[in-house]
Amino acid sequence: MFEIFSAGGPLMWIILLCSLVALTIIFERLLSLRKSKIAPAGLGPQVIELVVNNKLSDDKIAVIRNHSPLGSVYAAGLSNLAHGKEDMKEGLEEAGKHAVHQMGRYLNTLGTIASITPLIGLLGTVIGMIKVFTAITANGVGDPTVLSGGISEALITTAAGLSVGIPCLMLYRYFRSRISELTVVLEEHALGLMDAVKNRRA
Repeated sequence: MFEIFSAGGPLMWIILLCSLVALTIIFERLLSLRKSKIAPAGLGPQVIELVVNNKLSDDKIAVIRNHSPLGSVYAAGLSNLAHGKEDMKEGLEEAGKHAVHQMGRYLNTLGTIASITPLIGLLGTVIGMIKVFTAITANGVGDPTVLSGGISEALITTAAGLSVGIPCLMLYRYFRSRISELTVVLEEHALGLMDAVKNRRA
C-alpha cells in the first residue's frame, strides 16, 4: 500500500492531508447534526408548559439557553416576552439565524476539499505525463519501464483525488440538506412558542 502511495508522487501527501481534514469534519458534523442534539424532543412541551403556566424565570431561561440550539432560540424569544410580540419574534429570528450558522460550521472547508482534491489529482496527472514525455525525449519508446513511473504517478494521483473528492461532495450536499431540514424544525418550534404565547394572552 505504501508503495502505491509513494508511486503517486509528492501530491499524494496533500491529498492525504485533505482526506484527514475531511474525515475530521465529517465525523464532527455527523455527531453535531443529530436531531436529538439540535432539537431534543422533550424540550418544546416543557417550555410551552412553563409559558402557559407563567412559571418562567431568569434562571429557567438561562437553563433553557444552555440546553441545545433549540433552547437558545427559545431563550432568545422568552427573554423578549415582556417587550411584546414583535420584539419576541425578532429575538427568535436572530437566534435562529445564529443556530443555522453554527450548524454550517466547517462545511465550506469540506466543500473546498471536495472541489480541490480532483484538481490536485489532475495536476498529478499532468506532472506524470510531463515525466513520460521527458523520458520519451531522453530514451525513446523502446523501453516501457522508462515510461511506467510517470504513467503510474498520473493514474494514482487521479484516482486518489477522485476517491477523496467524490465522497466529500456527496457528504457536503447531505449536510446541507440536513441543515435545511433542521432549520424547518427550528422554525416550527419557534412558531409553536409564538402560538403558545398568543393563546396565553388571549
